Amino acid sequence: MHLNRRIFVQLAIFAVIAVIAGSVMVFGYMKLPATWFDVGHYEVTVQLPTAGGLYATGNVTYRGTEVGRVENVRLTDTGGVEAVLSLRSDVAIPSDLEAEVHSQSAIGEQYVALLPRSSGGPPLKNGDVIPLKDTKVPPDINSLLDATNRGLQAIPRDNLKTVIDESYTAIGGLGPEISRFVKGSTALAIDARANLDPLTTLIDQSQPILDTQSETSDALKAWAANLATITHQLQTKDAALAGFLDQGGAAANEARELIDRLQPTLPVLLANLVSVGDVALTYQTALEQLLVLLPQGTAGMQAGVIANMNSKQDYKGAFLDFNLNVNLPQPCTTGFLPVQQQRPANFEDYPDRPAGDVYCRIPQDSTITAVRGARNYPCLTVPGKRAPTVKMCESNEQFVPLNDGNNWKGDPNATLSGQDVPQLPPGTPPAQSAPPPAVAPPAGPPPPIASAEYDPATGTYLGPDGHVYTQNNLAQTNPNNQTWQTMLLPPDGN
Repeated sequence: MHLNRRIFVQLAIFAVIAVIAGSVMVFGYMKLPATWFDVGHYEVTVQLPTAGGLYATGNVTYRGTEVGRVENVRLTDTGGVEAVLSLRSDVAIPSDLEAEVHSQSAIGEQYVALLPRSSGGPPLKNGDVIPLKDTKVPPDINSLLDATNRGLQAIPRDNLKTVIDESYTAIGGLGPEISRFVKGSTALAIDARANLDPLTTLIDQSQPILDTQSETSDALKAWAANLATITHQLQTKDAALAGFLDQGGAAANEARELIDRLQPTLPVLLANLVSVGDVALTYQTALEQLLVLLPQGTAGMQAGVIANMNSKQDYKGAFLDFNLNVNLPQPCTTGFLPVQQQRPANFEDYPDRPAGDVYCRIPQDSTITAVRGARNYPCLTVPGKRAPTVKMCESNEQFVPLNDGNNWKGDPNATLSGQDVPQLPPGTPPAQSAPPPAVAPPAGPPPPIASAEYDPATGTYLGPDGHVYTQNNLAQTNPNNQTWQTMLLPPDGN
């Protein structure tokens, strides 16, 4: 038989393909070198209390990945069981671990799961032994089935039938939904397996979070108890809650329409409320004190009004006692305009208010008069400081009195401090006095005076405007039987 060159080339290519395919099957799929000669593997012995259904050639997993097989399962002289595991050398498995026997399905297929307790420590090596205290096996399936059978027999058959019927009623006809649930769970499991390393890292590092939950268990219990109270209140007030939900939409619509009608003025009102809110926030402590004293003050007023209620007295009203004390205590004139600049009470004009602040400017600790004057206003924004104005409260300026408060006769502003009267705001430069003129100006009319002498014989006196007036009821010729009514009547003269 004659073979040409082309046939030789085809046979050579077929031989190469056959050798490659056989090598892949022997080394990749069948793994005969590892099976026959343990190439790339090492052995570890696991001590078990019972076999737990484990058999040779069973799988060994580490973090859900197959890393070897069970080589042999044998009895020991002490009545236990040893399982010899053949593990891959290319996977470093920590020696600090637990070995558990699990069942992959309901019909068996046991495998060994290696569960590390920490990522540190030396890795397993050939000849290592996992002791009995670090291993677990599943319960005997026969004992489990027997216990389940006894449990079902303990349940009354009528009740068991009711449970089965109700279960059918609950899940009957939900095949598509259950199918979607199973498919979703399968997809979740596939994604979890694809992200196995992040999940295992999350599980390993979840201990601090779990410890935090354990340490705050009391707070969680209190939160759960409060939540139970709220839900109980919602349950008991179900009718009111239903009414609120039913009528809430209509009420919200009415509120919206009201806001639309008030839209031109509502922003201005809210802006003003913001200003009022800022002031109320600043004076919060004073408002709280006012609210604290208001009931006691109301009670005191009521005590004065109803003291003679249901009594035999003819007078019905408040018990008041008017005591006329002249200059006790004496009035405070320090810090106010001098007498020469004060306007008489009978003037009807309204001149501009002088620049600056006018208030009693005697020492703050003076007990002579005006104890509750403006100089003793407490600064709410600066605790411990007292000042007559907000600007002085919020500045570094301190209150300086004009005098000791005893000089209330004559010029009350006689002082060496150089302060202005009225007091100018902080930072305002004092008024500079004009230089004296070279020639004295001509004398003008005398300034108005606050007091006047009268002639007791005729009842005439000089008014602040320089005119002469006559008060007939002050003359000696006037009858002496003056009454309080005649004192209120206007004079009959000029």
